[in-house]
Amino acid sequence: MKTKITSLLGASIIASTSLAQVSPVISSWLRNTTGITGRHYVSGNSTPINDSYLANVQSVKYSTNFVYVSCTGIPSYVIGPYLDGNPNQGGNNSNIYKIPLVPVANTGSLSPTTGGTIGVFINGVSLFDYRDGVSWKSSTSSLCGGPIMPPCTGDGVWNRDAVVAERAGFDCAKGHPAMTNYHHHQNPSAFNLDLTVISSICNLYASDALYVINSSVHSPIIGYAYDGFPIYGAYGYKNADGSGGIVRMKSSFSLRSITTRNTLYTSTATVTPGPAVSTTYPLGYFKEDYQYVPTTTLTPDYLDIHNGRFCVTPEYPLGTYCYFATVDANHNSAYPYVVGPTFYGVKNVSKVTSITETTTTYTGSATTSLQTINLDAAINIYPNPSADLIMIQSKELLSHDLKVELSNLTGQIVAKKDFYQGSTICYFETTGLYNGTYFLTIIDNGIKKSFKVIINN
Repeated sequence: MKTKITSLLGASIIASTSLAQVSPVISSWLRNTTGITGRHYVSGNSTPINDSYLANVQSVKYSTNFVYVSCTGIPSYVIGPYLDGNPNQGGNNSNIYKIPLVPVANTGSLSPTTGGTIGVFINGVSLFDYRDGVSWKSSTSSLCGGPIMPPCTGDGVWNRDAVVAERAGFDCAKGHPAMTNYHHHQNPSAFNLDLTVISSICNLYASDALYVINSSVHSPIIGYAYDGFPIYGAYGYKNADGSGGIVRMKSSFSLRSITTRNTLYTSTATVTPGPAVSTTYPLGYFKEDYQYVPTTTLTPDYLDIHNGRFCVTPEYPLGTYCYFATVDANHNSAYPYVVGPTFYGVKNVSKVTSITETTTTYTGSATTSLQTINLDAAINIYPNPSADLIMIQSKELLSHDLKVELSNLTGQIVAKKDFYQGSTICYFETTGLYNGTYFLTIIDNGIKKSFKVIINN
């Protein structure tokens, strides 16, 4: 199967390149054409603060060989607050990503993922790998590096997992900033939408995230890694040829059965020790607590050592290599989370300060639209009846803005909202409205769908 899909991959990429205007690496980005700006929370205030800089992607341009994505690095969903004392706030990073139209498999020494940006989501937000720059220092029996104060340098042998160790500092969308660089280490779906909720931050600040995990459909493209290969959400076709139905794509890394930390799973040789496994440093606290267990052809929904595989996807019907943002059965993030610990392809995506070749600006429509699906299935409205708040949730990734209107029985519009691209929630506060029956109308490029709601304050 790998040989077949590999050969198909080349044909798929060639086809995409010859029809550059429809290539997913060009058309999948959330281009901000309506002037959406960033928003953020500060601790203790549940009213979002509007920022002056634009959100999502500002332009997509392409040449014969490359795509250039210009973006601020800020999403349309509200970010923050960060309740672990992180003093930083996401800001305009004025990024230009140079991405190859034809990514290349790495046939030599594999490139490990590194600290900092290793990919970019379709809204221009940075993807980091598992790490936060902190590792164990054996001589002082302490953690050092990264955000640990006072500054010190760890051994670099037992490296802390940010997804586990910094959970208290993630916002509702599972992101946080390093300086002004807001980023995700993991699947960008809101904590409160996981089947088992492991953070209460969404209860305090009504934020959301890039997309909702939907176990009944193939996940959308949510980004591109620094080797140019696409990143999908948590679900895909079970078999690489597109058959077998929709299943959760599973990481092939699992926790080791250890109580002391003095060896790595790749060798029996003794290494500089880390702390013993304990409630303070549980299994999974360090990256080296995991081991890779290769799978067989009987388990095609388990991913390779890079957290990806060759397979057919809706955007690549002839097949491509792609990564998946892995989660466990409870939809909690599962190591190595998105990409890693090594890239499959040649790491050749870069940030540039300017575009120095002739390009064409992409102006076509994005690939995903609510008007092409059943709004009854794609939209969830709750609570209904409502006492103080009506939430409108999209189960699909929104590629463009929707309009939402709340009207009374006489047809009078009492409130309007924009439902922003690249977000999953729009809401109305209803405490100032009279009790009774109202209608929520979703408007997508002139196509309307109304839902009856009851307000009972």
